[in-house]
Amino acid sequence: MTVCRVMIIGGGFGGLETAKALAREPVDVTLIDRQNHHCFQPLLYQVATATLSPADVAWPIRGILSRQANARVLIANVEAVDTEQRLVRTDGGDYAYDQLVVATGATHAYFGNEEWARHAPGLKRIEDATEIRRRVLSAFERAELADDAAHRDALTTFIVVGGGPTGVEMAGAMADMAREALSNDFRNVDPARARVLLVEAGPRVLAAFPEALSAYTHDALARRGVEVLTDTTVTDIGHDTVSIGEKKIPAGAVVWAAGVAASSAGNWLGADCDRAGRVKVLPDLAVPGRPDIFVIGDTAAVADETGTPVPGIAPAAKQMGRYVASVIKARLAHEPAPAAFRYRHHGDLATIDRGAAVVKLSRLTLKGFPAWAFWGIAHIYFLIGMRNRIAVAFSWLWDYVTFGRRARLITQPAMLGPDAMGTSPFRPPSPTCGPRAQASNHPAV
Repeated sequence: MTVCRVMIIGGGFGGLETAKALAREPVDVTLIDRQNHHCFQPLLYQVATATLSPADVAWPIRGILSRQANARVLIANVEAVDTEQRLVRTDGGDYAYDQLVVATGATHAYFGNEEWARHAPGLKRIEDATEIRRRVLSAFERAELADDAAHRDALTTFIVVGGGPTGVEMAGAMADMAREALSNDFRNVDPARARVLLVEAGPRVLAAFPEALSAYTHDALARRGVEVLTDTTVTDIGHDTVSIGEKKIPAGAVVWAAGVAASSAGNWLGADCDRAGRVKVLPDLAVPGRPDIFVIGDTAAVADETGTPVPGIAPAAKQMGRYVASVIKARLAHEPAPAAFRYRHHGDLATIDRGAAVVKLSRLTLKGFPAWAFWGIAHIYFLIGMRNRIAVAFSWLWDYVTFGRRARLITQPAMLGPDAMGTSPFRPPSPTCGPRAQASNHPAV
């Protein structure tokens, strides 16, 4: 008997959920990703601000699926999909499929200003988080070497572009790290005087939240020393400056949290896409005219029953993954297809700083410490493996009590070699060492 070959591209939330949901089915599952690990993106900002180490928020994909006998993992770059011959073409060979699930996620969107990417990395991958951490910590080290007060002030100015959950969390964590964790580490520079700006083009931060929680977040950030600039548009980002209109603000590091765009999967499939590059799918998440190809997560343009676009968050990708698995199961059993995909939104969460967060559930809103405790419990629950849950919980407890940040490591990109940046390890990064604006295999959160 011929076994159905299910090919999954992408080891993020959606791809892994699809694979695990097919564990007991008579199928051969092949999951392809260009990286060997799955990353829990909601906590990447804590890697970027030295609270957690990369191993706390990432797990080898092979380890996750090691006990699933019908699944194999391939590490390769997907180059194209031959929809006629049902082949996924990679740099490691071609692989045939009967059912294809595309879950390649999203990357950073710079709204036509891709040259900004090398100066303002986004936060989608472990590499992004460690690069941001390197830039922020190196800025303090360079400030410690500076003799001029104005130069020190410029180096200890940090700008976060985008007032969504990622931007709010980054800005709050950067302010906390500077004022608490680093306050006693330096002699020539006072980290407590560091300036953190959060720039949002819209009228308020956390636009998806109720206005009351948005206002609370604005005030909570301001109390922590973050300068929140709403109705403000960034017009240019250079090597060490950010332009807002005609005004140029020098900065030691810039973080981009203002937008995402889908991966290039739409080009592979020759499918109809929306303006963000997301593939327009049918109610069963299949590509029109291609019932054997499903697109899920941030790669798919999906609306809920009210016509509202499904948000690019982990729960949505996981729900899509489970749904596609149910469609494949029904086809194998020659049973009627399940009803159209229906997204169930369980709520929105965002943390601001230690002891402060906002939570919006269907009938409940929380803010302050209760919301922070709820946020922490929810994130620990969704981590993979008891070891990671214990490690993250201990790190948070230790940092909460001691105000410390245990992962304050400055690492250089290995591909450049030890001398690639010149004699000083704190010289500003050259354009070649910034992260490339490329598609991520992990769904955005």
